[in-house]
Amino acid sequence: MRDGEAEREHAPAERPNILLILSDDHGYGDRGALGFDQAVLTPSLDRLAAEGVTCSDAYVTAPICNPSRAAIINGCYQARWGSTWFRDTNFCESRTTMAEYFTELGYTCGYFGKVHYGNEGPGDRACPSEHGFHESYYGLAGRQQGRLNYLVHSAAAVEEYGPEAQWRMAVQPMLHNGEEVELDGFLTAELGHRTREFMTSTDGPFFAMVSFNAVHNFCWQLPADELERRGLPAKTDWHDGDELDYSDWYDGAISPNLEHGREYYLAQLELMDAEIGRLLDSLEDSGAAENTIVVYLTDNGGSTCNYGNNTPLSGTKYTLSEGGVRVPYLVRWPGGGWTGGRCASGLVSSMDLCPTLLAAAGRDVAELGFDGIDQAAHWRAETDRGHESLHWETGDQSAVRCADMKLRITHGDSVQVRGIREREHVRVDDGVHLFDLSTDIAEAHDLLAHSPEQARALWDRHAAWLTDVGRSDLAERHGARVMAALT
Repeated sequence: MRDGEAEREHAPAERPNILLILSDDHGYGDRGALGFDQAVLTPSLDRLAAEGVTCSDAYVTAPICNPSRAAIINGCYQARWGSTWFRDTNFCESRTTMAEYFTELGYTCGYFGKVHYGNEGPGDRACPSEHGFHESYYGLAGRQQGRLNYLVHSAAAVEEYGPEAQWRMAVQPMLHNGEEVELDGFLTAELGHRTREFMTSTDGPFFAMVSFNAVHNFCWQLPADELERRGLPAKTDWHDGDELDYSDWYDGAISPNLEHGREYYLAQLELMDAEIGRLLDSLEDSGAAENTIVVYLTDNGGSTCNYGNNTPLSGTKYTLSEGGVRVPYLVRWPGGGWTGGRCASGLVSSMDLCPTLLAAAGRDVAELGFDGIDQAAHWRAETDRGHESLHWETGDQSAVRCADMKLRITHGDSVQVRGIREREHVRVDDGVHLFDLSTDIAEAHDLLAHSPEQARALWDRHAAWLTDVGRSDLAERHGARVMAALT
C-alpha cells in the first residue's frame, strides 16, 4: 500500500479545504484595525482577524523573499540546503513540497501568482506546475529581478522595454500550467479571479495558494481609472535608453524620493485586500467557509524603502530586526476551532504551515522531518506555547529568539550589509545586540552589557543550530564576533 493510500484510510471523513494567501512586503503595522495609520484600508484582513486568530509573535525564516518562500513550501529552514541570501538561494530539488503531500492525500492543488525561489526558469522544478500543483498561473520573479509587473505581461512589452528593462520591470508573459500566456490587465484582479474560479470549480478538497505580488514595488503601476479616482499622477517604468541609468532612476523610485510613494503603496494594499474579500465571500456563497482553512501572511517584513510601515517594530525587509522577519499572520478555520478574534502569542513560524495544514487534513507528520511544528492546538487556545526558539541566518546577519530574549549579530562592514544601506536607504546596526522583546518590541535597549550570560546561552543555542543545519563555518565566524563582544 502506498503512503498516500494509507493516509486516506486514516484521514477525517471530510478534509478541510485550504486557502493560503501570501502577499509581498506587507508592513507589520499596515492593517486598518491596528489603528497606526487612518489611511490604511484593509476591511477584509480585519474581517479575517476578527473571525479567526491573529498570531502576534509570528515570523518568516528570512528577511528577503526567495529563501523565505522556499521554507514555506518545504516546511524547513532553508539553510539546510544552503540558502541564506539572494546569491545562494535555490529551491531544493530533493524535498517533497506541500502540494505534493496534499496530492497524495487526494487534494486538487492550484497555484496563482508570484513564484520566487531563486533563478528559476520555465520547466524547472521550482515552477508550481513541476512540484505538485495541478492548476497553475504564475510569473517567474527569479527571471525578472524578483518582481512581477502589475499591468503588463507580453512579448511585445519585452521588445518595447528592451533587454535590460524587460527584466528590471518584469514584463515577461505569465505561465499557465507551464505554457506562456499574455496578460493585458491588472494582475492582482486576475489572480483573485483565477483563484475564485479554481475554488468554485474543484470537486473534492482543494489546496489553493495565491501569491500576490502586492505590495512589492513598483506600486505606481495601477490601472488608469484607479489613478484618476485617487488623484494620483501616472509614473512611467524605466526603459532601455532612458536618460537616467537604472541605478539613478531606482533611487528616485523608492523612499524617500518617490513622490506619492505611500499613497501608491496603500492603493495597492487596498486593491489586494478587496480581492481577499472576494475570496472570502466566494467561500461563504458556496457554503465552503465552515470547513475551509484560510491563512494570510507576507513573505518577509515590510519594505520601508517601498513606504511600508512596520510600527511598532524597528527595522525593515533585508534586516534581522523585528521589522524584517516578524510578519502579519492570520488564520481561520471555523470547523477546527481557529476562531473568536483571539490573539495567539506563542512563537509561530511560516515553516509551521506544512505540518499544521497537513495534520489538519489527516496526515501523520511526525516522521516527515519538518522544522516547523503543528500549531493547531495553539490556534485552538488549548496551549499558549509555540516554538521554544527560532533562528535566522543571511550569511552576514544572524539571530536567535528564545522565549522573549533575542540575540542579533551583524557584520556591518560586509558587502551585503553595505549594499542594503546604500541601495535601499535602510539602517542596519553593526555588532552584537541583546533584547528583551517582552518589554522592548522596538529593540531600542541593548542589554548585552547587562546580561552577558543570557547572550552567551543564546549564542550556544544558535551555534548548535548552525552546526545542525550544516553551517558550522558561520558558527565559527559569528562566534568570534560574539566572543569579542562579551570580553
